[in-house]
Amino acid sequence: MTETLPHMLRSDAEENRQRVLEAARELFSERGLDVPMRMIARRAGVGPATLYRRFPTKQSLVDEAFTDELRSCQTIVAEACVDANPWRGFCSFLFRIGELNARNQGFTDAFMSTFRDSVDIAAHRQGILRSLAALCQRAQLAGSMRGDLVLDDVVLVLMAGRGISAPTLDARIAAARRFSALAIEAFRAPGPETGIQLPPPARVAAAML
Repeated sequence: MTETLPHMLRSDAEENRQRVLEAARELFSERGLDVPMRMIARRAGVGPATLYRRFPTKQSLVDEAFTDELRSCQTIVAEACVDANPWRGFCSFLFRIGELNARNQGFTDAFMSTFRDSVDIAAHRQGILRSLAALCQRAQLAGSMRGDLVLDDVVLVLMAGRGISAPTLDARIAAARRFSALAIEAFRAPGPETGIQLPPPARVAAAML
């Protein structure tokens, strides 16, 4: 009993933390970074005291929510890269990262415009691109991905996907999934009579860094 109670308390605290972070990301995406802390507490279903005990300032909550966002992105890429089937891993990456961007696009844009210097976003993106390059190479060697694809093509799709706009979150997610599916078909190794000659690559990866 003495071991169970502390474990339950830790579990409840972590559940509250996750609910607060999820509510914060949703509201930051919908309303910007000026949303009141009490509104975040209401959305999360916790009291203001619980919110402030975990995040004593708005800045601490914003920073943790964005760090959590980066961590989610890294997890998506890492899980795609360890898939024994590189093409399946790549497809999973595009679908999952597209939905993540659709859910939290407004928050990411607001954070980057206000606190650009508070995180080393370039280092984060460099790590992501290195992992994606290795994944794409594996998929090409397996014959699943078109051989003339370059990393900049993947970046181009990611940049385009961030521009998806829809009146509701559900519609935005549906559009992101449709866009990812279309992109996957473009990246798939073509058959003997279906391939097209690609124009020269657009060197856009540097723009992300």
